[in-house]
Amino acid sequence: MITPTSVMIRTFTDRAEALSHCVLRAGEAPRLHAFDDTIGCQFEQAISALEWTRVVGLLPDEDLLHAGRLTADTAAAVVERKLPEGRRWVFVGPRMDIPGVEPVDGEVLVDEPGVRAIGFRERASALAHFLRVTSGTGALLAQLGRRAPELRHLRRWLAPIVQELDGPRRLIGGWFAASAGGALFIGDDAGETSYRYIEAGMES
Repeated sequence: MITPTSVMIRTFTDRAEALSHCVLRAGEAPRLHAFDDTIGCQFEQAISALEWTRVVGLLPDEDLLHAGRLTADTAAAVVERKLPEGRRWVFVGPRMDIPGVEPVDGEVLVDEPGVRAIGFRERASALAHFLRVTSGTGALLAQLGRRAPELRHLRRWLAPIVQELDGPRRLIGGWFAASAGGALFIGDDAGETSYRYIEAGMES
C-alpha cells in the first residue's frame, strides 16, 4: 500500500460548496460522481472488493471504471478494457434471473453462479444495462471528465483516504490520478448533513 506524503481534509456544511471544491481540485483528472449525490455509495466493502477483483484477474489494474455500485450484499461495475481488436465495455455483476434485464446487444463472457460478465461494443449499451440491473441506486458514474479513472489509481488512493474518515460516511464523488486522489463523502453529524473532502497524494 502507498503511504501518502500529503493529506488534506476539509469539512463543509453547504452541498454546492463541497461539490465545487471537489470538482476544482480534480481539474482534468478522471473522476466519479454519485448517480444521486443525496444518497451516495456505501463503500465499506470497497477496499476488499477492489483487491479481490485484482487478485482473481476479474478487474485488472489497466481497466477504466465507468460505473460502480457496492452494497453489503452485492457489487456491480462497468469497466473499459483495451483488447487487441479494440476497446470493449464490460459489465461485471451478480448473476440475476430477472425478466427485462437481459442484454440486447451484449456478449456473455462469464456466467458463473456468483458472477456474470457481459461485453458490449458501446459504452452507452453497457451503462444502460448497468442502470437497468442496479436502478442506479447507490451508483457512481464516470462523468464530467474526459476519461474514466484507472482501477490502479482507485486502489492506490482509496485506502489511505478511507483511513482518514471520522465515522460512517457515503462516497458521492472523487477523482483518482497517478500522483494523487481526492474523495467527497456525505454523512450526518449531530442530525445535520455534512460533507467531508479528503485528498491524499505524493508531494512533488
